Amino acid sequence: MNFKISSNRIRRVCSAMAETNLDGLIISDPQSIWYLSGIWNEPYERMYVLYLERNGTGKLFVNKLFNVPASDFKEFWISDSDNAVQILAGNITKTGTVGIDKNWPARFLVPLMQYNPGVRYILGSDCIDDVRACKDSKEQILMKEASRINDICIEKSFSFIKQGITEKETAQYIEALFRAEGAESPSFETIVSFGANAADPHHSPDSTVIHDGDCVLIDMGCRKNHYCSDMTRTNFFRYAPEKYAEIHDIVRCANEKAESIIRPGIPLCDIDAAARGIISAAGYGDYFTHRLGHFIGQSDHEQGDVSSSNVSPAKEGMIFSIEPGIYLPGKFGVRVEDLALVTKNGCEILNTVDKHWNIIGQ
Repeated sequence: MNFKISSNRIRRVCSAMAETNLDGLIISDPQSIWYLSGIWNEPYERMYVLYLERNGTGKLFVNKLFNVPASDFKEFWISDSDNAVQILAGNITKTGTVGIDKNWPARFLVPLMQYNPGVRYILGSDCIDDVRACKDSKEQILMKEASRINDICIEKSFSFIKQGITEKETAQYIEALFRAEGAESPSFETIVSFGANAADPHHSPDSTVIHDGDCVLIDMGCRKNHYCSDMTRTNFFRYAPEKYAEIHDIVRCANEKAESIIRPGIPLCDIDAAARGIISAAGYGDYFTHRLGHFIGQSDHEQGDVSSSNVSPAKEGMIFSIEPGIYLPGKFGVRVEDLALVTKNGCEILNTVDKHWNIIGQ
């Protein structure tokens, strides 16, 4: 990673620390450490921490087992026979307020509190999560590339579905397509749902075989160069039952309405309400059972969402999903999902695949 980029990101995190009155911040999320340093390491059960002081000074605590390149931080190398938490405690502040990463295990936090009882510990993840939520220009390019691959693969996937194909076979085909198009991996378990299975928003592909008139819901995403994509399209096999086609149109309109009002400053809950209002007015409000969207970046689901309870404003650089759905248990389900990048004056939709329903398998 270019150090200039890293320094700018650290500066933004330190500014957030100052606003929160943090003297130090324990960062344990490997993705956040990579975001600030360009160093990727998966520590498994071992302690791995970047301790950041408010002035931007960083200390990296890492196990000797891992081949971590030299960084711009002071490094503390720990072996399996060392008391990692004690080493950490001896090299950070003994007073003041320290922010703790939201996922740092209690097996590390509790001993640290005992070693340094003079410190006030608070949840500090927002200091970096809020910075990560607004993607810089380089991140936006990477996100667009992952979405470009997703667009190519989903169109090929719908063309793959023929009589006798199962959900699982389709999902396996999609994951092979990702690799063929240059992605490293799926960014989550690929969802392929035929017919009534689509009424379960997180259905796992199984041996269900496609039948005429089934809806075909595909929710897929890939990871390329650390960044993820995510999208959903719903089509029909051989023919579209009239009622279900009408429901699909309602969901698509809800998706388009929500996207049309995205701009910096609009409360995220208002975006949710725009889509939910259309679905509720059509009589299906009880069947839209989840929030409208989630933030995305290095992980498919990052901190932040587009929901009725999130009154925070949209900010330039945020990327989140817009995915309204209607789910009729035992019958049918439809979801239409895009990724939206908040721009200076509105938004850019990262997916270009047609959102109208189509007939496939002919």
